Amino acid sequence: MPKFSSYDGTELAYHLRGAGAPLVCLPGGPMRDSVYFGDLGGLSAYRRLVLLDLRGTGESAVPEDVGTYRCDRQVDDVEALRVHLGLERMDVLSHSGGGNLAVLYATRYPERVGRLVLVAPSVLAVGIAVTGEDRQEVARLRKDEPWYPEASAALEAVVSGSGTEDDWEGIAPFFYGRWDGAAREYHANDETQRNQEASVAYVADGAFDPEATRAALARYTAPVLLLAGEVDLNSVPRAVREFAGLFPNADLVVQAGAGHSPFLDDPERFATTVAGWLK
Repeated sequence: MPKFSSYDGTELAYHLRGAGAPLVCLPGGPMRDSVYFGDLGGLSAYRRLVLLDLRGTGESAVPEDVGTYRCDRQVDDVEALRVHLGLERMDVLSHSGGGNLAVLYATRYPERVGRLVLVAPSVLAVGIAVTGEDRQEVARLRKDEPWYPEASAALEAVVSGSGTEDDWEGIAPFFYGRWDGAAREYHANDETQRNQEASVAYVADGAFDPEATRAALARYTAPVLLLAGEVDLNSVPRAVREFAGLFPNADLVVQAGAGHSPFLDDPERFATTVAGWLK
C-alpha cells in the first residue's frame, strides 16, 4: 500500500488501479474510504487511477489535530500527493463532497491542474442553493418506480423539516439510477466506510468562502467537466448546470438515468464519457 507524509506529518495512503497517465481521484461522502470507487466503472482501463484515502479514512492515519479534517485544510494533502507522485501538473477527478476539495485545490494551485472532472459535485464551496422543490422535481421523475409512494412520503417529511431517521433512510432509492442489489449494497457500505466525526468537521465553519471561490473560478481557464446524474436527488442537474456556468471553460454532461453515483448506475457510459473527455 503506497503511502506518503503530508504537510503536518500525517501519513496518507492511496490505491492504484489500471495503467496509463495518472488521474488523481478524490472521494466524497464526505470522508468516505476511497474503496467505494472500485475501478470507477471501468475507467481504470483508460487511466491509472490514484485513489486517495483522505486523512482519517481507509488506510490513512488519523491526524493529531482533528481540526485538519476541515475541507480547506485538506487542500495541502492533495498538493503533498502531487509532490510525492512527482507530477508538475495532474488531472483530477472528484465525486460528490470531494468536489469541494477539488475546487479549493484548483483555485489555490491552478497551475498544478491539467483537467478537472467534477462528478455529481457538492455545491457548498460555491454557495449554490438546492431547494426542497428542486429535489421534489427530480424525485417525480421516478413516479413509476414501485418504491416511489413510500419514498416520496419520506421525502416530503425530510423537505418539510420533520424527517426522522427512518425518513432519511427511506429516501435512499432516489440517489440511485436503479434500486437493485448493487445499489443496496453500495448504500449499506456507506455507514461503515465513512468517518462520521471527520464528515462533520469537513464542513465546519470557515471551510468555505463561496464569494472568493466564485471569483477565483471566474479566472480559472483550465478545462472542466461537470457530470451530473439525470435523477440525482443530491446534486440536482439544475444546480450542477449553474455550477458549470461559473467556469470560463466548462463542459456539462447529464448522464441519462443516473443518480448520485453514475459510475455505479451505468459503468460503461460513465467510463467512456469521462475517458473520451480527458483525451
